[in-house]
Amino acid sequence: MKTPPKFKVKRPMRWLRKALGKVRNFASGRRPLPTDRAPRVGLALGGGFARGIAHIGVLKALEEGGIHVDAVAGTSVGALIATAFASGATLEEMERHAAETQFKDFGRWTLSWMGLASNERLESYVRRFCLASKIDEMKTPLAIVATDLGTGEPVNFTKGEIGPALRASCAYPGFFLPVEHEGRILVDGFLASPVPVNAVQLLGAEFVIAVFLDSSPPDEKPANMLDVIGRSFAIMQRHANKTWQRKADVVIAPDVAHFAWDDFARTPDLIAAGYTATVAALPKIRAALKPPSAPLEPVAESTSAAD
Repeated sequence: MKTPPKFKVKRPMRWLRKALGKVRNFASGRRPLPTDRAPRVGLALGGGFARGIAHIGVLKALEEGGIHVDAVAGTSVGALIATAFASGATLEEMERHAAETQFKDFGRWTLSWMGLASNERLESYVRRFCLASKIDEMKTPLAIVATDLGTGEPVNFTKGEIGPALRASCAYPGFFLPVEHEGRILVDGFLASPVPVNAVQLLGAEFVIAVFLDSSPPDEKPANMLDVIGRSFAIMQRHANKTWQRKADVVIAPDVAHFAWDDFARTPDLIAAGYTATVAALPKIRAALKPPSAPLEPVAESTSAAD
């Protein structure tokens, strides 16, 4: 009987790191990357009111770094930025609209037992930079995430009208009125999906870059009811289940905690925060997206023994 060929491992340390990576992916729930082509890169954008302008800086750094985004999902303001990106709006357009944005562009104060303001104007606001009316008409696959107030489960919009889905995703509880849509009462997506990693995976993403906007409460006393609501949710978010972190391949966390919820006037600083954090993450992203090394090759062991 012939002696079976043995396998010789080229560059054993690289092989060991790759094997350990597979074990970690299995334990965390992350999908293994394909070996015969470039993986589909997904971007998951979290919420944070005006802090979400930092997402524009993230997109800018990824574009300059040559990282192509194949699918995008967003929660709350992350859904707004994701919609603009998926529609094909340029980063320059997005930056200009962000700098010019005021509360009256998307919100209207109202008297209601369900909230302080309506975000109906968001539907006309998004049309400033998005000509499409339906999610499945986007140039880049898009998921908008809201929360079903009845079940507590995330609702992933991947088709249908943009306006109602976006309003629901941005309906911050206690501030904006909930959105009734298709028999459900919907509120801000961050309650069920702070950073929508699962949603972008449903779009076929195999490598997920997650962007988390920290809103840890500052030390000073809250100045008004909105501060109380915002800081309460920030505390809840800090202690919430962060399964999404384990499923993401890279997490980017721009330094935006010191910005106010309505700091639209500080657009350049917010964009810079997102850009800086992403540039720092680029080496890790590039290393993870490098083509796989050569597979194991069978090497027949020479022998002088007869068959």
